[in-house]
Amino acid sequence: MIDYSYLSPVDDLILSHMNLNSSLILGKRINIYSDVSAPLELDDVDIAIIGVNEYRNTHNSVGEDFSLNEVRKTLYNLFPGNWSLNISDLGDLVLGDTVSDTYLALQSIVSELLKNNIIPVIIGGSQDITYANYRSYDYLEKTVNVVNIDPNFDLGDSSKPIKNNSYLGKIILDKPHNLFNYSTLGYQTYFNSQEEIDLMQKLYFEAYRLGELSNNIQNVEPVLRDANIVTLDLKSVRSSEVSSKQKFSPNGFSGKEICAISRYAGISNKVSSFGVYEYIPSIEDEATEMLIAQVIWYFIEGVNCRVMDNNFYNTADFQKYTVLVDEQELIFLKSLKSSRWWVEIPFLQNSNNKLEEHSLLACMHQDYVDASNGVVPERWYKAQKKNII
Repeated sequence: MIDYSYLSPVDDLILSHMNLNSSLILGKRINIYSDVSAPLELDDVDIAIIGVNEYRNTHNSVGEDFSLNEVRKTLYNLFPGNWSLNISDLGDLVLGDTVSDTYLALQSIVSELLKNNIIPVIIGGSQDITYANYRSYDYLEKTVNVVNIDPNFDLGDSSKPIKNNSYLGKIILDKPHNLFNYSTLGYQTYFNSQEEIDLMQKLYFEAYRLGELSNNIQNVEPVLRDANIVTLDLKSVRSSEVSSKQKFSPNGFSGKEICAISRYAGISNKVSSFGVYEYIPSIEDEATEMLIAQVIWYFIEGVNCRVMDNNFYNTADFQKYTVLVDEQELIFLKSLKSSRWWVEIPFLQNSNNKLEEHSLLACMHQDYVDASNGVVPERWYKAQKKNII
């Protein structure tokens, strides 16, 4: 059961504004927590929206007050797709006396949602909230894959208190050690030290530069197909797409690209939580509000389009291909439902494997083509290295 004492209802002004608009808008399809005396029933809910106005661990925080009212107003006024999903809005998390208290409250709520197969969509708030989201998976006692859409790696100095630009160091070092893979989509080299780049390589984590993804945005799909947690930093979006106070860099993903990435995240059968972070409200804020609303819209659209093609025990749904590369046998599977590809990560006997036997890694058809030509897929190489270190 969700503890609603951790949550504050959606503002009445937003509901009043919504009621002035068409009966066909998305807000009229969302079950909204609007009365403290009437907690929502979450039976059959697929997606739950949670606002987290926690900014105290921002590295340049000046103690401003923030509100997600305008983001909600914009999201509610969009029209839904032809969706068969049940969506709830749980309002905003009540901030704790300390940031750690906020983390624990969010961890409690997200864990309950995950146990009930409800996908939390978190609107933040500083990106260190990802740490609380990650700790929500502790009860599963399984490895977790995190994908960060960000110009920075956010490794930081783990010996110092957690900040929005250093939370990953805490995720890596703090027990229990559940992290298997960390991927950064859209990093920009000049925002990351060479030491951080070297550490990403040493840990066999994945890092994809902005340029290589902008040239072919479909390359994010297999990375997101393996993700459990997707965390999106709005600094990853170029400044021309957002409001004045939100501007960070002239280079970044376009609005179209970031929405495509969000849709790929939604389509992934493994993604079980999604967060949009580093929203900075301002008076002239319509562009950023609309961007966040559309990012969430496309994520929901992706979830609605999920194809259950990952039941690997049903061999009739797959074609199997075996390729020999450098005396290493690579086993590829192609789904007959979706035409998506996977490659098996080898389970080494008498080794300390992190993954279960016959674990599969999402890949693309091009990886099979490359392997057929004697080239080992880089994602497969890194995954098997991580599996035994």
